Amino acid sequence: MTSPMVLVVGAGPGVGASVASRFGRAGYHVGLVARSPDKLAELVAALQREKITASWAEADIAEDAALTEAVTRLAEHSGRVDVLHFNPSAFRHKDPLALSADELLADVRLGVASLLTAVQAARPFMTSGGRITATGSIAADRPWHEAASLGVQKAGLRNLVRSIDATLAPHDIRATCLTVKGTLAPDTPFAPDLVADALFAAATMPSEHWRPEVPYDGSPGDDGVPE
Repeated sequence: MTSPMVLVVGAGPGVGASVASRFGRAGYHVGLVARSPDKLAELVAALQREKITASWAEADIAEDAALTEAVTRLAEHSGRVDVLHFNPSAFRHKDPLALSADELLADVRLGVASLLTAVQAARPFMTSGGRITATGSIAADRPWHEAASLGVQKAGLRNLVRSIDATLAPHDIRATCLTVKGTLAPDTPFAPDLVADALFAAATMPSEHWRPEVPYDGSPGDDGVPE
């Protein structure tokens, strides 16, 4: 396959779908990984209506073997991974007195540790110029105590992205986390389509301007990326 390929891990009807559409409109083949085959089929059908080529693989993202198999299958089909986008997180409405240690670890496994699995599976298919992006959140800096695990996930995700970027930079494969400084909602500056635009800009920023974290505050025209 000669078209570049974006692989979206944790594809859903919000930012994941918008990222798939944004890259697809730029000529990328889209690969989607998520848990629900019905929702994946709906996302692919929507992309095809936009004349975007797409394929999907079902996987429980928190299961290493299943995620590795899904990423590998989609990458082998395309023969390449140009952009790996990591989107999942777990929202659990529990404060630190209600949240158990096992629940916290389960959420971190989904929202942070599974990025390792995805990157390690995609790496053999990534060459110079490859990019890894992740959907970050202001919760990394300003956690809401009633959903305590989310802030831990987003802080850990940002930290891990920095380590991945430093590890892969000598191969000109870069990683960045887009810190969304607001609540995702339609018809606001933090609508999924606008966040996807910012993620696309972050993924395509020149190497000389690369940053492992890009803030997005929803200002008109703001993608956090220097021109």
